[in-house]
Amino acid sequence: MPIATLPNPWYYLDNFEFVLRWVARRYPDLLSDDERSFLDGFHALPRPARGLLVRMVMRKGTLFRAGKLNYGEIGDTAQAAAPLIRLGWVNLAAPLTLDELFRLLTRTEIGILFGDTLTRLGLKTAAKAAQLEALREQNMDDPRTWAQWLEYTQTPDAAIDDTIYQICVLPLCDRLRLMFFGNLRQDWSEFVLADLGLYAYEQVGFPASARAFVSRQDIDDYLQLHGCREQIEMADDEASLATALQAIPRQPFDNEWLESRRTRLLFRAGQQCERHRLWQHALDCYMRSAERGARARQIRMLERLAQHKQALVLAREALCAPRCEAERQAVDRMLPRLSRLCGSSLKRRPAALPALRIDLTLPPPALPMRVEDEVRAYLHEPQAPAFYVENTLINSLFGLLCWDAIFACIPGAFFHPYQHGPADLLQPGFRQRRDALFAACLAQLNGQGYLQTIRRNYQAKRGLQSPFVYWGELTSDLLELALACIAPSHLLAVFSRMLDDIRDNRAGLPDLVQFWPDEGRYCLIEVKGPGDRLQDNQLRWLAYCREHGIDVRVCHVQRPAAA
Repeated sequence: MPIATLPNPWYYLDNFEFVLRWVARRYPDLLSDDERSFLDGFHALPRPARGLLVRMVMRKGTLFRAGKLNYGEIGDTAQAAAPLIRLGWVNLAAPLTLDELFRLLTRTEIGILFGDTLTRLGLKTAAKAAQLEALREQNMDDPRTWAQWLEYTQTPDAAIDDTIYQICVLPLCDRLRLMFFGNLRQDWSEFVLADLGLYAYEQVGFPASARAFVSRQDIDDYLQLHGCREQIEMADDEASLATALQAIPRQPFDNEWLESRRTRLLFRAGQQCERHRLWQHALDCYMRSAERGARARQIRMLERLAQHKQALVLAREALCAPRCEAERQAVDRMLPRLSRLCGSSLKRRPAALPALRIDLTLPPPALPMRVEDEVRAYLHEPQAPAFYVENTLINSLFGLLCWDAIFACIPGAFFHPYQHGPADLLQPGFRQRRDALFAACLAQLNGQGYLQTIRRNYQAKRGLQSPFVYWGELTSDLLELALACIAPSHLLAVFSRMLDDIRDNRAGLPDLVQFWPDEGRYCLIEVKGPGDRLQDNQLRWLAYCREHGIDVRVCHVQRPAAA
């Protein structure tokens, strides 16, 4: 149902106050004086003032027109804003740049302010972008207050009757949001989706040890890393990128969770440097990063810098102790070339057992259709149904069997009631922290216990958010076919591989599955259309399935030659 039909018109204020209470209760020792003052002052405000502030906090930006802030439950906007202005939380005299002014005003209103000037320039009816650029060239881009901009009004009989509010406490509110969620990726819409019944979450415990931040410094460090990432993403030349790189902390953090963010940031910075062809800067970033893909990128950057011997030495080290399958695959691909460049001989690794091949020639469909759906329809038979599942089926079976391990309440996993999954899901050590729990889950595959667990969780956890279970794709019919046809030894093999490297291995699974329930067997099928080729993670899954006796095939689709 639409947000407007929520029975409680103050739902957003209740959610905001829930966050404030949660943070005050769990982080009393980490709150700054400003934050404590805000919490005390906020609760003392009249409800309309609180509601108006939260409405602005939850909208994009910091500048708002009073005329656009019309909410029935709040009533008169100016009256609601008065206490906020007295506290300094809302500013009526904020300096506005020309760009900000143009974002706030319509083209008609811009004509009211600058009509004569735009007419003289022949731009009275031009697009706003052209008008903005022209006014910049007239040296009119110095920031001014709203009242000062109104002095430019060149059509007095059509004055703009409105007020501009600037919210001044947004950085503070963002810090409180960060302390609640443990990240800045989630925002206030999480609550709305839950209120609407679109999202539901597993209930977990929150012991005192389950806090996103241990010290005030952790919060400052997170915000510093977040700012660095924004700088790196926005850098569009060598100079701005070099400045952004300098801002990345050089020393590792003691907080393991923050350190994982720093090392991912360095890897991301290396990728940005590569896009700008700054090979040495990229190499420096990768050398400082502990990300699993960083060493392979180091080798590539050394090759770019014509340091072939150093690249070959590092490649051999990587093959002796690869950090993950993806690294070994990438280095395997580079090693022959590096060996030739260095004049070294190379003992080739035995090739992986190729997947069985299906070749189909299908006419173009009458209506637009994915090639995977074409193949599924071609293969489907009543006694051998085929489904398009890609990564959804295996992930869902894993998530249902290992639900209790995934949602176990351990330190560093859950910080608040609106988490889709554990915060450390993609961090090193995720499995190790839950070793005994995962071992108990997988041990059920040695008998029939896994069937009961998967079916029970399918019913009991239906609709709850999960990083693995795709409720919309996993019908009861598909579930029962999978449980009847997929051998538990195969489930153990694929689940074990997923746990070895969740970030890489929960993707790349074949597109289709076909079942033969009368025979109790199945086949996984990767579909490739004309000109398409297998991706690296798909190749790794195909090889793994072949090694473990899982029937997997690659279907290559061609179109009939034109007459």
